[in-house]
Amino acid sequence: MSKKFVYLFREGQASMRDLLGGKGANLAEMTNIGLPVPPGFTITTEACNDYYALGRNLPEGLWEQIGPALGDIEKATGKKFGDKDNPLLVSVRSGAKFSMPGMMDTILNLGLNDETVEGLAASTQNARFAYDSYRRFIQMFGDVVLEVEHHEFERILEEAKEKQNVNYDSELTAESLKGVVEGYKRLIQRRTGSPFPLDPMKQLEQAILAVFRSWNNDRAIVYRRINSIPDNIGTAVNVQSMVFGNMGNDSGTGVAFTRNPSTGERVLYGEYLMNAQGEDVVAGIRTPQPIKSLEDENQAIYAQFVKTSNSLEAHYRDMQDIEFTIERGRLYILQTRNGKRTAPAAIRVAVELCREGVISKEEAIARIEPGQLDQLLHRRMDSEAKLEVIAKGLPASPGAASGKIVFDADEAERLGHTGEKVLLVRTETTPDDIHGILAAQGILTSRGGMTSHAAVVARHMGKPAVCGCEALRIDYAHNTVTIDGVTYPEGTLFSIDGTTGRVIKGAVPMIDPELSEEFKELLGWADEIRTLKVLANADNPRDAQKARDFGAQGIGLCRTEHMFMDPARIPIVQEMILAQTLPEREVALAKLLPMQEEDFYGILKVMAGFPVTIRLLDPPLHEFLPNVEELVVDITKLKLQGDREEELNEKEVLLRKVRALSEMNPMLGHRGCRLGITFPEIYAMQARAIFQAAARLVKEGYEIYPEVMIPLVIHVKELAKLRKVTEEAAQTVMAEQGVTFAYTIGTMIEVPRAALTADEVATAADFFSFGTNDLTQTTLGFSRDDAEGKFLPAYLEQNILEHNPFAVLDRIGVGKLMKMGVQLGREANPGLKVGICGEHGGDPSSIEFCHQIGLNYVSCSPFRVPIACLAAAQAAVSSKGQ
Repeated sequence: MSKKFVYLFREGQASMRDLLGGKGANLAEMTNIGLPVPPGFTITTEACNDYYALGRNLPEGLWEQIGPALGDIEKATGKKFGDKDNPLLVSVRSGAKFSMPGMMDTILNLGLNDETVEGLAASTQNARFAYDSYRRFIQMFGDVVLEVEHHEFERILEEAKEKQNVNYDSELTAESLKGVVEGYKRLIQRRTGSPFPLDPMKQLEQAILAVFRSWNNDRAIVYRRINSIPDNIGTAVNVQSMVFGNMGNDSGTGVAFTRNPSTGERVLYGEYLMNAQGEDVVAGIRTPQPIKSLEDENQAIYAQFVKTSNSLEAHYRDMQDIEFTIERGRLYILQTRNGKRTAPAAIRVAVELCREGVISKEEAIARIEPGQLDQLLHRRMDSEAKLEVIAKGLPASPGAASGKIVFDADEAERLGHTGEKVLLVRTETTPDDIHGILAAQGILTSRGGMTSHAAVVARHMGKPAVCGCEALRIDYAHNTVTIDGVTYPEGTLFSIDGTTGRVIKGAVPMIDPELSEEFKELLGWADEIRTLKVLANADNPRDAQKARDFGAQGIGLCRTEHMFMDPARIPIVQEMILAQTLPEREVALAKLLPMQEEDFYGILKVMAGFPVTIRLLDPPLHEFLPNVEELVVDITKLKLQGDREEELNEKEVLLRKVRALSEMNPMLGHRGCRLGITFPEIYAMQARAIFQAAARLVKEGYEIYPEVMIPLVIHVKELAKLRKVTEEAAQTVMAEQGVTFAYTIGTMIEVPRAALTADEVATAADFFSFGTNDLTQTTLGFSRDDAEGKFLPAYLEQNILEHNPFAVLDRIGVGKLMKMGVQLGREANPGLKVGICGEHGGDPSSIEFCHQIGLNYVSCSPFRVPIACLAAAQAAVSSKGQ
């Protein structure tokens, strides 16, 4: 017996998302709660996966299940598929478990041919509507299934409008549309070598296959990668009887959100078009009307829609994104899903739903994508700045951005990869532009509304967007845009304000964001729920204060080499490195000591009451010296000049020292604790500076908790020797200053041997901090700089690795070493504190893993502290539910 591949809407329910996809599950749920949903059926995600497993062939038994399901729709509608007198037309839409708006393919009006179009015209007494539906179907089928370029169909349509001397598609007569249909069919014959298929069952089969194929189109693959959606879950296919918004002025179509997706305000938000089909709204081909205007146009329909929207939000307990059609004055609901929203909106909606008693604090926390919080940290335009506003459109996605204007997604991606900041300017975006949108700082379109493709995708990505800016006249042939008679070439610097819809010439000064009260309240709930502490990586008092403002509970990594890089200190650091004897080196270290003391004093003071983990010098010494090639050039010039012998001798001595210190592989060379072993006086100076700063602060009445971290340990003997150096410095300072203070000494676990021998290392450590940047490099054998620029993209494209291991922690490899390190370390030292301070400390997936293996804290950049707090709370909520 074959698998059940086809489910009528009434046979499904909301809990079947894995099998029916999000769209199919929601259509089933709405059907079963009695909403006006056109009847249909869903082909399961299993069928899609089997299609790929069978070498892109439909699985056995699928087609045999489709016939009876079609019969059920025919019975419900009183129409017959392929009937020339009263034809049933269907839509064929994709629908994966996770919402992927616009990424896969849709075909409307399927079932039309030269006979059924006449039957449709007769049954509706509207030939114009019938031929408008037919030309739309051929265009979508030709584009999606037969892969004829979309713009070629548009050219034929534009020619028809010019010939009839009208501006809009809706103004074309039935006769003009018949001509368009014939032109489309000739185009398909010319481009494919075969006539347009007229058999409705063949159309349906080809459309289903096309939707399955679209699961692996380029834009869907890019979207899944951006949003961490698995490649192996497949898409369902929804086949649904058509209802028509283009049957005249008593018909229409629209998209609406139950709350504002930009702000979260509890007000119905959306757009509609009368005498149009859904694609007209979301594709931005015509500029729609705000949903509130529907109340003036048809008060009864508007009231029914408001009631339905409220019911859907109450049923799903979340903001809904609803697609609807009005056919001859009757409302139909075509889809609902949890609406994509900006981070400010997501937070406001979650907090207000919690306040309303609809969801719990834990559910509110779980509703927010931690990565979305980056949007809240985006800067906005300085309200005091003088702006040269040259145009205004719709404020489609909040935030502000400046960049060079480009008119092509490929060019946006190319320039983005070189570090250029660009704004993607298009008439309207399509799903094929996803890579350009990703690379751009913001989006500007001349068409489309607040629910157009550009607006929805930009909001989801947290990028500013201005849409429907009708003043733009874009010339793709010459890569220019003209506004009020002024032409701007590609590369001109523009700014956009997605909050107000303004388009500004030139760059604009920005100011830091302010966090909303809802955001602060949400983070307060996160603090109540999470068990992981969240610390920050900061190397100066300014960053430490920023981290504290964002809620950091201490500093998990203070990198002292960043202090050494100060241009004013470089000569002294070089003096220390070039010293030939210990007394010479100590003279230089004595100059650095007060500087280091001030560094540590400032950071410890800002973080009073919280721990501050200070990593002693880590990079190889040659990094503080001039480049070999630069020295060779300088020496050559001096030799040619022949009159600056003293300077020449100094340069030659420096070159010999640089060459003596140079290494074949510095990352694995003379750095970290290896410097402390060979030059213990360097670590002794740093330890003294830390403790002298601590002593001053204790005398001033501050509660401080310095933690000294020894980097790159591979053996317990290294740590024991350097612990002794550090403890001697502490005892000396306490004796000299007449004060006592608490301190701890630990190490950074960043090479496999340290993790494998953690039980030994822990006997000399008060804490471990996993340095996962280097631990990833040493475990995988990847040089990060080389891997990310050369072969790592191929590994991700070919699914050898699921994620970039430098962005998302490699749980199977690096994670196994971490888990072992934690277990072994705590077996030897039960009071061992363990955390993470690599970049993974700010990644939600990695934070979840840190919670699972029992770490005490994560440490990340100051601006990612709120993200880490939320992710840590979500990890706690998730673990309770398991």
